Parts: sequence; structure tokens; C-alpha cells
Amino acid sequence: MKNVTLTINGKKHDLALEGHETLLEVLRNQLGLTGTKTACEESECGTCTVQINGKAELSCIKLACDAQGEDILTIEGLADGDNLHPVQQAYLDYGAVQCGFCIPGMIMSTKALLERKPEPSQEEIEYALDGNICRCAGYPKIFDAVRKAGEVMKQGWQQAARPDEKNESRPDMEKITCGITYEEYVKTLNAGKTAEAADQ
Repeated sequence: MKNVTLTINGKKHDLALEGHETLLEVLRNQLGLTGTKTACEESECGTCTVQINGKAELSCIKLACDAQGEDILTIEGLADGDNLHPVQQAYLDYGAVQCGFCIPGMIMSTKALLERKPEPSQEEIEYALDGNICRCAGYPKIFDAVRKAGEVMKQGWQQAARPDEKNESRPDMEKITCGITYEEYVKTLNAGKTAEAADQ
């Protein structure tokens, strides 16, 4: 066991850790910060992304002992009380959340990108999120949310108005899957199953 002090979301935590424990394991199992998700545990999916010293990093392959002295930020540390961070708010406003499992990692990668480059190109957005897999394939809405969050962060967190406050047309919250409604999606899915059954 090794005594380690980790700084997470601005708070110091004195912990006794095994040398093999990952930052992901410590966040979830010892500190109860379960917003950071566990999935592949092999640096393949991005669901465990946190920010370390402002950079997006995968907590599933980061040894917790090696994070001593670094500034760690998780999804739980983004909101200011009841006020969501602009990236969180944009994901909500633009219907970028479907099952939600990948979203904490997506948001942390997005925040790291926009802090470096508030007006990223489409290519830069795709590159920054390349390591974050969305199993629902909700990328178009995610890309929209990233661009909007960049605009808000550039204006200033507190001053920028949300889309509904500026009387802008909000995204159609029912159209969350490739531009079709959930009912249309289910209808298409059922039609595919019927055709598949007929072929058998």
C-alpha cells in the first residue's frame, strides 16, 4: 500500500492505494464518483475520460499513484451549483444524450477541446472525439452540441443566453436519431425485422 494525495475537482483526498489500482477504480470504488464510466478498461472506448491538468485522459489506464500532484477533473466537477457547464447544457439542449452511457466521457473530451480551440472545425471536432465511442451513433447531435458549447464558452459562461432565452428555434428534441423521430425509427426497425423473417 502507498499513501497518496489526489486532487480531484478541487478537493484533496488522502488515500492508501495499491500500486496496480487505476484512477478509474479509485474514482468509482473509493470516492463514489461514478459519473466516470467503466466499459472496455483497455483505452478503446473513451467512456472513462477525465481531465488531468486540463488535458483529456483515459482514467482506465492511468495508475492512480501516478496522478499524485496533478489536477484531476471529473464530470461531477463541471457544474457550478445548479448551473450546468456550457458543454453539459449544450448536450442537453441539442438532444445529444441518448442512452447517456458515453456522454460523461464525450463531455470531458469536448471541454478539453473547446478550452484549446473555442471555434473548432468539423475535422477538429471529429479528431478530438475520435476516441469516444457512441454506441447509439448519435454523432450529428453531438457535433451540433460541441459547436454551440464553443460559442457559449467564447461569449462567457454566465453572460451567454441559452437558445430558448434568445428566442432561437431549439433543436427538435424528438428527432434524436439521424434526423428521424423515435416512432419512425421503431417503424423502420420493425420493418427490417419483418423482411428478415420473410427471408428465412
